[in-house]
Amino acid sequence: MPLPSSGQISFSQLAAELGNACSNVSLRSYSACANLTSPDSIIELRGKSCIATFGAGTWSSGGALITARRLFAGLGTQNEGLVAGGFDGEFRSCTEEYNGTSWSAAGALATARYGLGSAGTQNAGLMFGGNPSSGNSSCTEEYNGTSWSAGGALITARRLLAGGGTQNEGLAMSGYQIGAVSCTEEYNGTSWSVGGGLSVARYILAGAGTQNGGIAFGGIPGYSCTEEYNGTSWSAGGSLIQGRRDHVGSGTQNAGLAAGGYMGGLTLSYTEEYNGTSWSGGGTMITARRQLSGAGSQNASFVAGGLITSVVSCTEEYNKSVTSICLG
Repeated sequence: MPLPSSGQISFSQLAAELGNACSNVSLRSYSACANLTSPDSIIELRGKSCIATFGAGTWSSGGALITARRLFAGLGTQNEGLVAGGFDGEFRSCTEEYNGTSWSAAGALATARYGLGSAGTQNAGLMFGGNPSSGNSSCTEEYNGTSWSAGGALITARRLLAGGGTQNEGLAMSGYQIGAVSCTEEYNGTSWSVGGGLSVARYILAGAGTQNGGIAFGGIPGYSCTEEYNGTSWSAGGSLIQGRRDHVGSGTQNAGLAAGGYMGGLTLSYTEEYNGTSWSGGGTMITARRQLSGAGSQNASFVAGGLITSVVSCTEEYNKSVTSICLG
């Protein structure tokens, strides 16, 4: 259930998620429901607010990718994920969809490539940039849940970039051309336009969030550097505890997640969570790896594939349990 990591939501929002009935097993598991005079009625809850308290995040094993690979892109949610592209000795165009349990083959990218950026959902995805066997690509492709079609080309061709947002409000962050570039571009569903440049040009970074609330962190250089985007310009955020490159990011600007990566000769399993101001330690991944992919939220995400000494196909899921909820 996509409750926020902090703050309040109205009961109407909560009820919409749970089918508008306190008799729903998910809602009845909260102690607040047991305190109602009539647990099967929602009348007493209308107009009240709910605050979710989340426990520590932990990683668990998920279904293995069909094609082990690295330097590919992911998008969507833990139960509706998608990955595409990558490299495993060959440039890959294959796409796979995740249902929270297993991966299935889907329509291939038109252009095989690695080091691409991504945004959107399993039924409305966006992939852009990358390395299509030599040099840099400006190619953008849109996914409709079945197949990919051509979108508007990036203004600056590049690879090893980060992405965020949606298919109709996408965000391309930094990357590599001849060297690291700082350029940001915004997608409107048809074409890209120039946005504010990052303070620190970098590549093999991670990104998350939305077009008007993006976050970029880590990469070469600026291994621990975090920046936040407001739709116009970037500003400094809290530094990563463990500087890194080749990692993956998910979530939002105020509830971000960084997992895996590489630093100082070490492949990392360390996870960090961002609260909009600073990073804190999260649960440790089962398998340390770099050049992996993933997506989702801070409270429910997935990572897949990557590189240890060779490419791997393993998937892991990150979850934070709701430990309590109070009605005011």
